[in-house]
This record gives sequence, C-alpha cells and structure tokens, in this order.
Amino acid sequence: MSYIVEIKNLSKSYRRDSLIIPVLENINLTVPDGEFLALMGPSGSGKTTLLNMIAGIDRPSGGEVFVAGTNLNSLSETALAKWRSNHVGFVFQFYNLMPVLTAFENVELPLHLTNLSKKERDAHVRKVLEIVGLGDRMKHYPNQLSGGQQQRVAIARAIVSDPTLIVADEPTGDLDRQSAQDIMDLLARLNSELKKTIIMVTHDQHAAEKAHTKRHLDKGTLE
Repeated sequence: MSYIVEIKNLSKSYRRDSLIIPVLENINLTVPDGEFLALMGPSGSGKTTLLNMIAGIDRPSGGEVFVAGTNLNSLSETALAKWRSNHVGFVFQFYNLMPVLTAFENVELPLHLTNLSKKERDAHVRKVLEIVGLGDRMKHYPNQLSGGQQQRVAIARAIVSDPTLIVADEPTGDLDRQSAQDIMDLLARLNSELKKTIIMVTHDQHAAEKAHTKRHLDKGTLE
C-alpha cells in the first residue's frame, strides 16, 4: 500500500517561560494515498497542531513526518515553504479570502507562484470554479457571496495547483447545517472523483461521517 503520510514517534511541546507544555506525545500515523481522514477530539487535544505538522506549517519537537516520500524535518524554512506551495492545499474555518479580490482572483493567487502563463492560469481557475459549482460567480467579491460560497472559493483555491494533499481545519465550523452538508458533499466528491487525499480536523460528527476513517486525539495521544 502506498502512503501519502507517515508519522513516526512524533512529539510536540511548547516552552512558556520555564514551563514545557506537551501537546502531542508519541504519535504514529499512516495515511494511504486517496484516504479521507477525519481527526477528531476535544478542544486542546492537539488536532490542529498535528495537522500543522503534516502540512509543514509547524515542526515537531521529536520524531519524523514524511509526506509523499519527503522527510519534512530535513527541509530548510525556504525549502519547506516551496514544498508547501507545491504539495498542500489549505482549507480553513474562516475562508481567509482577500476581500479586495474577486472569486477568480482569489483562486488564482497560488498560481502566481508557478511558471504557468496567464492563459494557463485562467484555464485552471475556470475549471476548478466550475468543479465547486461557482462558474457563474467568478467576478463576485467575498462580501457578495454567502458563507458556503466563500468556502467553495477557498476549496477551489486549495485545489487549483493540483496538490498532493488537502488539509482542512474545521471547514464547516462557521457554516449553517445545509451549507456545511454541501461543503462536505463537495469534499467527498473531490476525494472520490479526483482521488484527492484529504485530512480534516473537525468537531462535527455529521462532517466526520463523510470521511473513510476517523481517528481521535485526546490529551495529545492518538487513539
């Protein structure tokens, strides 16, 4: 079996003055290619910290994180930033859209870091906005879109560069029940039809039902 993510004996702690605060302890996790994994657990259990390790946003205090065969510990900060832009699509709870840019321009942002021509960028953006059901909203600004539509723009931005991995941190946390259901249906479709590997942090049992696998974190330990 091919694994996109392999985590070995990972630990993470933070120093606050003279105190050392453990967040994650001895985490071992493998995520197969094409998996849809939900990481669940109470607030403060370390879910987002673990997601940030997998996405190369944060570094472990101990242990190793391999994603698509790359040992993230071995990369410099500059190399890690480049690796993230090539391999990880991010979906956040609060969308993180630029309010002064249209839906099209928000989705196009990651492509400015590539060597694609303007024509190629346009084609990529139009394709993913169609995939997320917003082909008719390309010229709308975030404040002209509902919360669910803004999250669709954010998902389009996450997939426009065809990342190896999608990481989603509470993607339905700011949405009403119907919008949340629509977003989870979209993520499930990206997983089943486009074969995207998705790792999602969620408190929402309904959202987690769309995942293939659920793992629970509690007090820094993975169950």
